[in-house]
Amino acid sequence: MQTTVDSRQGLVEATRPVELSLVVPVFNEEESVGPLVDRICLAMANYADRWELILIDDGSTDATLANARKHIGREGLTLRIVELQRNFGQTAAMQAGIDAATGRLIATMDGDLQNDPKDIPSMVAELERRQLDLLVGWRKNRQDGLLLRKIPSWCANYLIGRITGVKLHDYGCSLKIYRASVIKQVKLMGEMHRFIPAWVAGVVPSSRIGEMVVTHHARQHGQSKYGISRTFRVILDLLSVMFFMRYKARPGHFFGSLGLGLGAISVVVMLYLLFDKFVMGDDIGTRPLLMVGIVFMLSSVQLITTGILAEMIARTYYRDDTSPNYIVRQIFDGSENA
Repeated sequence: MQTTVDSRQGLVEATRPVELSLVVPVFNEEESVGPLVDRICLAMANYADRWELILIDDGSTDATLANARKHIGREGLTLRIVELQRNFGQTAAMQAGIDAATGRLIATMDGDLQNDPKDIPSMVAELERRQLDLLVGWRKNRQDGLLLRKIPSWCANYLIGRITGVKLHDYGCSLKIYRASVIKQVKLMGEMHRFIPAWVAGVVPSSRIGEMVVTHHARQHGQSKYGISRTFRVILDLLSVMFFMRYKARPGHFFGSLGLGLGAISVVVMLYLLFDKFVMGDDIGTRPLLMVGIVFMLSSVQLITTGILAEMIARTYYRDDTSPNYIVRQIFDGSENA
């Protein structure tokens, strides 16, 4: 009789819609992935609604995938593992997990045990209480090196906030809670995962983006995938974010404005030289200013032409771009062993 009751409860649980999807990209985390699943299960043990865990193996070359598969079929855990064909990077892996998620809410976190899954239930409650579309974790007491990690992160957070207008203390924290209906409108490209709040601000008002202090642990296993070189990539990515936020749908305005500005300067220069030639009677053929005027005029034509081409490419992109930026090799959810 007890078995019948348990089976009915399991059937009811399986038919309930997923409320929360936990998306965790992992790459060469063979020592961390087991404890990670254990901590997530412990943290979500008292979560009232149905939830699922989606691990994305981003082309790991160690035993990460094998160790993760050991937890498929674990009692009380709905686990899916998305194996990517090769290493596509954290942004693409995160996009693959978001695409695979079925929950109304989506939580993302790192797989290196530095984020604490115990913060997830309270973050979900805080997101609902404040009626937000995105809640970002703030590693106020960050357990990382000062010179190589903290100082570059502080500088990056300040610059990102000034340029994007989304004021947050910690853009780089992977522990975030989203409404699925919002984050699925955002396509993550390149290495833009650290700018997700800025991309979300292009879909919803920045007032619906908030932050919350979360726990942060020192790395216990393996080595960090980031170094000081990340700072330079952040600066380049930040320029791209600034361009896309302001001119994503109208790139012709950006290039056209530069072209018109240079064109205006060239007109002024040429008018001055014409006045100097025909009114003052001076020889202008060997003057450097003449070359400056000609170069500015040609640059103006090129920039305006580039703007027109950019507009055409943007329109084609919005109409035809449906291809993902990752390739899935296989999905493991237990059914392959049935």
